[in-house]
This record gives sequence, C-alpha cells and structure tokens, in this order.
Amino acid sequence: MAEPKPNSQQRKPLFKPTLIIHGGAGALKRSTLPPSLYNQYQTSLLTYLRSTHSLLKSGSTALDAAVHAVTLLEDDELFNCGRGSVFTTAGTIEMEASLMVTSLVSDDSSPDYPGSIKRGAGVMGLKNVRHPILAAKESLLRTGNGSQDGGSMHSQLVAPYVEEKAREWGLEFMDDEWFWTQRRWDEHLRGLQGEPEPVSFSQGTVGCVCLDMWGGVAVATSTGGLTNKWPGRIGDTPTLGGGFWAEEWEVQCDTVDDGEGADGGGLLDGMLGDCLSFFNSRGRSGDYVSLPMEVPLERGLKEKMVMCSSPENRVKRRAVAVSGTGNGDSFLRVAAARTACAMVRFSERTPTLADAVAAVAGPGGELQRSAGRRWGLTGEGGGGIIGIEAEVEVDEDTGVPVSGMELGRGKVVFDFNCGGMWRAWVEEDGDGNDMENVMVFREPY
Repeated sequence: MAEPKPNSQQRKPLFKPTLIIHGGAGALKRSTLPPSLYNQYQTSLLTYLRSTHSLLKSGSTALDAAVHAVTLLEDDELFNCGRGSVFTTAGTIEMEASLMVTSLVSDDSSPDYPGSIKRGAGVMGLKNVRHPILAAKESLLRTGNGSQDGGSMHSQLVAPYVEEKAREWGLEFMDDEWFWTQRRWDEHLRGLQGEPEPVSFSQGTVGCVCLDMWGGVAVATSTGGLTNKWPGRIGDTPTLGGGFWAEEWEVQCDTVDDGEGADGGGLLDGMLGDCLSFFNSRGRSGDYVSLPMEVPLERGLKEKMVMCSSPENRVKRRAVAVSGTGNGDSFLRVAAARTACAMVRFSERTPTLADAVAAVAGPGGELQRSAGRRWGLTGEGGGGIIGIEAEVEVDEDTGVPVSGMELGRGKVVFDFNCGGMWRAWVEEDGDGNDMENVMVFREPY
C-alpha cells in the first residue's frame, strides 16, 4: 500500500538519521560461537545496517526503513524470523511481527505521519507469508476508517484470517518447504530430546528502531517465537507494550530550578546530575532493588517541566521507541517495552531511556527479577532491549519545530541480561563522522 512521504519543500530536515538493529538474544557463549559463524552474523548485520542507513539518508521514512531492515532479516536463515523461524512442538512454523510509529513533528504544514492513526499493529500465527513484517505494515496503514482500503482499526490480527487478508493485500506467499531449514529442524529435534545446543545460533526476536530526518520514529519486529513452543502460543513480539513500543509527548519548558523536576532532565541538556542515582541501586551480586515511587500520588502522572533554550511559547517534544528480544513470556509478564518507556515519560526526575532500559533489561533488572528462583535454569527472564530517544523544541502555538543550525541527534541505547545480544548500530565519533558497530557480547568478540 502506498504511503505519503514528508514534503521536503514544506519541511527541512530536522535530524541526522539514526538506527539500531537487533538479531536476537539468549544464552550465547564464546565457546559455542566459532569465528566462522560469528563472521556470518557480522556480515549479514553490517550489510543490512548499511542498506537501511542508506535509505534513511536518502529521505526514507523511519517506517519504511525499519520494515526494509526486517524484511532482509526475514530472508536470512541465520535469524529466527521468516525463513529462519524455529519450529513448534508439532513441527510447524508460526510467525509473528509488529510495527509501531510516532513522530516528533505534528503541525498543520505536514500530513499525519504514516501509521499514526493506529500507532501500532501486530500479526501472529502466520505460516506462509514470506514477510510477516509486511503483513504488520499493511495492517497498520489500512485503517478502514472512512475508506475502502481493506483494513480495520484492529491492533492485532491472528491467522488464518490475517493470512486471508494478506492475500487480498497482494503479499507474497511461499510453500512450507521454503521455510524449512535443516539447522532449525535439528534444533527442534534436539530440544524435544532435551539435548544441549552445540552451537550458538540466534534466538529470539529480530527488530529495528529508526529515527528519520523528518522526526519520525518507528520500531519493527519479527520472530518465529520460542523453539518448541506450543502451537497457538502468542509471544511479546506482536503484543503492544510487551515486546515493542513507541510514543511521544510534550513537556513544558522552564528556566528556573524549583526543585520540582525542572533540573534539565532532557536528553539534549545532558545535565543528569545525581537525579538518576536510584538506577544504580542494583546490587553487584545481581540482587534487585525496586525503584522508588517517582510521582507523588497527590500530583498524579503529571507532565514535568524541563529546561529549554528559550521557555517563552516553547515546549519540548520527546520521543522514545524500543524493541525487545529474548524470553517473550517474561517480556509479557512485566510489559517490558511499555514499562521502560513509561519510566522515561512519567518518572519525576526524567531518566534517560538508557537508564530505563537498564532497569528493565539489564543485569538484575525487572526481567531477571521476574524469573525469581528459576533465573538461570529455565531461560525465563533472559533478553535485551534496543531503542532510540530523541527530542526537539517546538513553538507551543503552531507546533512547528524550532530548529538550530545543526541537525538534531537521536540517542541509540541497548542493554541485556543474558549471554549475548546481536546488535548493529550507527553512531557518531568525536568528529561527527558515522561509525558502524556490530556486537554480540558486552566486549568485542
């Protein structure tokens, strides 16, 4: 389905494009990841990173770019999605995918950002759609709202009906044999027999988070699910707030530190001070200390005030987007994606997304805590999260961004509590040049 593009004649670029991709997470070990296999993953991720970054630099929307990255992953047998999907206990394949968008720009001079009407959509139980992420995209864009586009305002759709709609939407289908791979079949059989995996293949969800030059943010995810899951099991990947989330909000500006949170908590202010000390309260042994209640009940979930360059008629618009990978059942139990984003939006002291992701998916965080005494024994609680946060000052009356001479920057974040998480991202060096990164462990391979 065709989608509108930002009108470059009406709007000038606001941001330098930013993206991060993840290729799964789990009990990955150096001892079971030979150099030849590592090189395969590195080559694939670097290729997809460059291709997606090129799209963003040419003016693509974040939605198109994120979907592009995931379609490439879905065609790569190395990753647990699309053609590389794992099997259920019944020896079948059931795939899931999702999309969510938001935008830092919302003014009368530009159309609604593609997908913003529905915000997010998930599809599940797919068996033969070559690219499940494209089914999620069509579901997101086709609203059926006053039009005959063959869509609806439903946020989640399950097969077989969603596959019937996918045929109507003109998506490509493949036979069962196309999805069958020897590697995943052998993994399936070993799992049924309780045998350990001799080699560390990618597990969990794949995903991509993008910030485009127009201020649009999108997160796209896709997976085959857990190895030997029950048929019909639905994970966090297609569930809004579980395995993915994106949102934006406005924060009133102030120039006076009144002790009520106006202490420069914004991303671009870079003035965190000691207000994030509670995030460092997790013990070195992995014990978890619950976060304090940051919003007094008498104030409710009230938007905070942050520092702006000029507070008169200005508000700061912030956006965050995250994608998770790992044990999906655990992500669902703690609503991991939404929890991390809500920490940023509603915490009285405005933590960064990096701190929120660490509190949820880092060592000793909410995900690990959710496993209780089963941690390290069943795979529960394991996983990681990637994300992007960005912000811009806008005129309160017109909603038009107040941009400076330089393009804004998004902030790439990630953390994980398991053996490793495949990830690739672009960031700037000290001279403002783009640097490409691919990693799986915390330290270089």
